[in-house]
Amino acid sequence: MSVSQDLSFLTLITNASVLAQAVMALLMVVSLMSWTYIFRKWFVLKKAQRQTEEFERDFWSGKDLNALYQSAAHDRHGSGSLERIFEAGMREFMKLKASQRADAGVQLEGARRAMRATYQREMDYLEAHLAFLASVGSVSPYVGLFGTVWGIMNSFRGLANVQQATLANVAPGIAEALVATAIGLFAAIPAVVAYNRYAHDIDRLAIRFESFIEEFSNILQRQTR
Repeated sequence: MSVSQDLSFLTLITNASVLAQAVMALLMVVSLMSWTYIFRKWFVLKKAQRQTEEFERDFWSGKDLNALYQSAAHDRHGSGSLERIFEAGMREFMKLKASQRADAGVQLEGARRAMRATYQREMDYLEAHLAFLASVGSVSPYVGLFGTVWGIMNSFRGLANVQQATLANVAPGIAEALVATAIGLFAAIPAVVAYNRYAHDIDRLAIRFESFIEEFSNILQRQTR
């Protein structure tokens, strides 16, 4: 068998030690899961951004708050995060106002608490699986390095039975070991890039949500006077 055949990618994997193959298989599974979450999160955030922009446009266009509330209440599953925050605050405000036992301060505080609770739920949903991407990005290179170190150890142990060590003796074993590091980097780099990008997008959405809560609270405060 020629050296070029020995150093082909598939051959390097099949000739690696059992532990190195297990490390490579684990990294490939993790990479597949990571790409799945990357694409899922991309669609979720794009949808959230579009729905936020649409609701902000409707809200600040001067539409009646009761009409917006009725629309949000009748379509909770199809509404966006910001619309659900608005619906929760408006519902609590109207309920306390109808009870006629709560003063203006209690009404406003109740609406604010309802919006903050819904805000936390929406943020938990948007941030789902981000921790997994962060873990993949930080741990995968070390897992791959572990497979590489183990492969190099096996390669040098094999040289103990060889009277004269040459590059041809060492190269295949080291190349097999380095495949684990390459797969680890292949899993880690996209996860790190995606995590940083999505964390930035979620932070921007969070700022928009918090700004809306404050602005809507001011509107409700004016209605209690």
